[in-house]
Amino acid sequence: MARLFGYVDVTDSGFIVAVLSIAFNPLFWNVVARWEHKTRALSQVFGSPHAACYCLGAVILMLNCVRSHCFTEAMKSQPKLEGLDCHWAYYLGLAVLAVGTLFVISSFLALGFTGTFLGDYFGILMEAKVTSFPFSVLDNPMYWGSTAVYLGWSLMHASPAGLLLTAVVAISYTIAMLYEGPFTEEIYRQKQKGAKNK
Repeated sequence: MARLFGYVDVTDSGFIVAVLSIAFNPLFWNVVARWEHKTRALSQVFGSPHAACYCLGAVILMLNCVRSHCFTEAMKSQPKLEGLDCHWAYYLGLAVLAVGTLFVISSFLALGFTGTFLGDYFGILMEAKVTSFPFSVLDNPMYWGSTAVYLGWSLMHASPAGLLLTAVVAISYTIAMLYEGPFTEEIYRQKQKGAKNK
C-alpha cells in the first residue's frame, strides 16, 4: 500500500475532485431519500411518488456519470504502475469489469428502476425481498458490482490512483450500506406490521 501511495499525488486537484464526487453521491441519495421518506415533499412537488422517484433516479444517474468522469480524469493525470502495465493485468481488469457490469445490470433487472433508485423510501414497496441472481450470490450486488467496475477500469489503465480511488468507492458504499440496510429493513417491518393490523 505504501508503494501505491508513492505513485499517487493525493494533493492533485483532479484526485481531490474525484474523492469528493465519490463520497458525495451516496451521501446525497441517502439524505434526499430519508428526507423524502420523512416529509413526502418530492412526491408532492412532482405529483406522485413514482414521478419523484424517477426524477431522483435520473439525478443519481447524472451524478454517477460525473463521478465516473472525475475518476477517469484523475487516473489519466497520474502515473501508471509499471508492474500493472502489461497484457495480463489489462485482461484481468477487463474480466473484473465484466463481472462487475454483470452484477450491476442483473441487479437493475431484478429490482427495476424504482427498486434500484430507493423507491421504498418513496412508499413504492416491493412485494417481497428479491432473492434471485445476483442477490442469491451476494448482498448488495449493485454496490459491489459498481466497485468491481472501477477496480477493473483501474487495472486496465495500470493506475495506482484508480486503485486508491476504488478503495474510496468501496469505503463509501460500505458506509452507505450501514445506513441503508437497517433503515430499509425498518420500512418493510412497518409494512408487515401494518398488514397484520388490518
